[in-house]
Parts: sequence; structure tokens; C-alpha cells
Amino acid sequence: MQIITMVLILLLAVTVSGFIVRLSPVALPLPLIQIATGAIIASFSPFDVSLDPAIFFLLFIPPLLFLDGWRIPKEAFFLDMKPILMLAIGLVIFTVVGMGFLIDWLIPAIPLPVAFALAAILSPTDPVAVSAIASKTPIPPRLMHILEGESLLNDASGLVCFRFAVLAALTGSFSLAKASWTFMLVAGGGALIGIVLTYTINLANRWLIRQTGEEPGVQIMISLLIPFAAYLTAEHLNASGILAAVTAGVTMHYSDLTGHTLAATRMQRRTVWDTVQMILNGIMFMLLGLQLPRILESIEEIAIDTGIASLAHLSAYIVCITFALTTLRLIWVWASLKLTLFGKKGNVADKKSFPRLLLVTAFAGVRGAITLAGILTLPLTMLDGTDFPARDLVIFLAMGVILLSLIVASIALPILAAGFEFSEPVAQINKETVARNAAASAAIRRVEDLYRGISNDQPESLVQMEAAMHVIELYRRRLAHGLRQNGSQSHHIRELDVERQMRIEALRAERDQLYQLRLNRQLDDVLHRQLVHEIDLIETALTKQKQH
Repeated sequence: MQIITMVLILLLAVTVSGFIVRLSPVALPLPLIQIATGAIIASFSPFDVSLDPAIFFLLFIPPLLFLDGWRIPKEAFFLDMKPILMLAIGLVIFTVVGMGFLIDWLIPAIPLPVAFALAAILSPTDPVAVSAIASKTPIPPRLMHILEGESLLNDASGLVCFRFAVLAALTGSFSLAKASWTFMLVAGGGALIGIVLTYTINLANRWLIRQTGEEPGVQIMISLLIPFAAYLTAEHLNASGILAAVTAGVTMHYSDLTGHTLAATRMQRRTVWDTVQMILNGIMFMLLGLQLPRILESIEEIAIDTGIASLAHLSAYIVCITFALTTLRLIWVWASLKLTLFGKKGNVADKKSFPRLLLVTAFAGVRGAITLAGILTLPLTMLDGTDFPARDLVIFLAMGVILLSLIVASIALPILAAGFEFSEPVAQINKETVARNAAASAAIRRVEDLYRGISNDQPESLVQMEAAMHVIELYRRRLAHGLRQNGSQSHHIRELDVERQMRIEALRAERDQLYQLRLNRQLDDVLHRQLVHEIDLIETALTKQKQH
């Protein structure tokens, strides 16, 4: 009962924190509000939240990584693969090596393998936290795609490095050659398991759908279970459950492209996964806040056990580690962007934007949910039963870096990103117009085929013909509307936005009238819900178009 009550309190707190951010006259990052809320709950609540590290990792990591792999824009990922790989893999190795030796030198109480473990778990970045911080000053889409791609891969690479460092700390030995070979087997096995398992499940699912029909609720439940199945299967076979979850998400994306999922399933599934993502990220930051009072109370004990003089020294260590992380990231971002986006003559990226791009990318290296989830999985004891060395100190430092990086980014990013533009790749330009025209032409051909198949002998033939001609005319007007601009793409986009907004206002007027009719008892509940649902679907589609 206590656990259920605590879960309900956390869910309520996640909901309240969302309203606080929206009601605040000052732009406050959601993660910081959630951490503060968790700390307040811990101060007044009798509950002691302590999760088994393995269970904590299983509950939070697979669905978040699966969703990252599923939703990341694949074409944008492949177009900017070079800078993404440079940041996601090269920067992780650079950070682990540089920060590992720095932390070991800076804090002698932390053994070198544990220092590498801390460096590894600090290497992944959190795009959700960045999005929350920059929500009122959006980061350019292309740069956000690069940051999302980096986060997707550095989550996996950072966590795998973290596992190896912890293993080295437990066993007291480390072989680079053996670790490299093991990494290849573990990573490759995990990726293969994620692909094969997801493909097999989707294949069986499609066969069942053909036999029984598609039920949205069942399809949503299958999508929720796949990341856990991939993760647990890979871990059981001594492969990387982390990479299995990531590749399962990527495979799910491509499986969706080859399938014919119902529109209702897609809409409901998207809503459910948005909710899952919000809850998991929110609870993870709440848990960080819940740990703060207990950690602050044990600071003196941590300092005594590790031979550190005072809280001021601990705080100084957090500042030094955060500064070093930002500096290493700044150096690597400068080198990687010079070699990729700005290194070749004729690249569409505007070289005048390089300084701001460099700073925004560097300060966007916010540590968040993955770092928190990973650091809490540190084992409590060594193989011989003794306490894991400097465990409380490492957790304290990781949490401090998360907090400080969030605070720094919440101040710096809105200033740096204000009015910042970063050009899209040439291949992306005008693709929307081409795709819309191609889709409209296909729609006209399909309706014309149906029109030719209408028999004049049918009683409803006249109605069907009129309906077909009306639909064809709508699509022809769309084509003419898109083609008559004579290359004026910006004018065309503005015109579409105005038309879209007018349609949204008209739909809202329809819905208001329907509610009025229901209040006047001129509509029954069933018909009212049906009509309102139709309007909601159309408005949702138009709103999504406007956002993109």
C-alpha cells in the first residue's frame, strides 16, 4: 500500500509541475521544477524511496531508449550522420578518458575504475531536458535533430562504457584488448537481438491482425512490451540490453513504414507513448529531488569517509567537473563541426553562424535522466561483500553535475538560441511541396479509378459521381494552389498557414455550437461525442501541420 501511495503522489507531482511551469511568468525549465518538487515531497513525506538498482534500470531505460530509436527522424539522422557519430561516439570516448583521469587526480578518494565509471555515466546528454529548457526559445530543427541523434547513440555508448568500468571496479582488472572484443560481441549481439526480436514480433502481429482484425488497445500494449522483451532477452543472453532497446525502436519505425496500421491506432499509440515519456522523465527527476535531502544530510559522513574537508570542497568538485565536461565538449564540438559541417567547400551551412552554433551545441550537453538512472545502479557491495568504494560520493557528484548543468543551460541556452538560425541541408529544401503534390496526384488517380467504376445502373450512382467529382476538385485546387506560386515558397507557406488557421477557427466554432446544442438537449450524448470526435481529429491534424 505504501508503494502504491508513493507512486500516486509522484504521478500527481509530475502533473502539478507541468502546470507550475506553464503558469510561471518566468521561463523555468521543467526538470528543475520537478527536482525541487521531489525535494519538497521528501522533506514532508514519511516515505523512504529506495529502489533496487537493477529494477530501477529495467523500469526506466528500455522504454526511453526504445522511444528515442523509434521517433528520431531517420533521414535527418543519416544526412548529418558524420557530426552525430563524432559527438555520440568520439565525444563519449574523449569524455570518459579525459574526465576519468581528471576525477582520479582531482579526488584521490575515488579509485580510477570508479572515476571512469562516473565519467562514463556523465557522458550521455539529455535532449528532453534541452527541449524543456529551450521550449520558449526553440533550437533550430536541424540542430535539434543532431542533438537527438547524439543522445540516442551516446546513451548506448556511455552506458556500455559505464558497465565495463563498473565491472573493472568489481574485479580489479581491465584488459583493453579483451574489453574491445567483448564490447563488439555485447554490442553486436544486443543490436542483432533488438532487430530480430522486433521484426519477428511484428511479423507475427501482422498475421494475427489479418486473421482477427486490428484492435488499437492490443497494438498499443504490444508496442509497450517490445522494449522490455528486447532488453530482457539481450541481458539473458549476456548481450547489451541497452542497444537491444535502441535497435528495437529503430526496427519498429521501419516496420511501421511497411505496415498498414489504422489511423486510430497510430493516434492513440502516439498519445500513450507521449504520456509514458512524460511520466518516466518526470518521475526520474522527482526521484533525484527525493534523494537530495537524504544526501545533504549525509554530506558530513561522506566527507569524513572519503577524507574531504567540507561541503565547500564537495561543491567545488561539482563545479570543476561540470566546467571540465563543458570545456571538453566545447573542444570536441569545435573539432567535429570543423571537420564535418564546415570543413568542405560549398557546404550549405552558413559559416558566420559557427560561433553561435558551437556555443549552443556545447551548452546543450545537459546531463539528465540517463545519468541519474545509471548512477543509481552502482552496486552496493563488491564481490567480497565489502562496500562499493566511494559510492555515495560518486552519486552525490553525479547529482550535483546534473543540477548545475541544468541551471547553467537554463540561463545560457535561451540567450544563445534567441533568433538563431541554422540552415537545413539542400536535400531537405522544397521536399514538403513535392511530397504534398505527389500525394494529391495519387489521391486524384485513386478517386478517378473509383469514379470510372461507378455503374449508372446503381440507385446511388448520381450521389457517388457528385461526391467523386467534389473530392477530385478539392485535390486539383490543392495542386493548383501549390504550383501557381512561381517559386515563391515563403509566400506559399504563409498562405497555407493563414488558411490552416482559418480552418481551425471554423472547426472550433463548429465544436462550440455542438456543445451548445447538447446543453440545450438538442443532441444526445452518443451523437454529440461522435461529431466532436470527428472535429477533434481534423483539428489535431491541422495543429500538427502547423507545429511542423
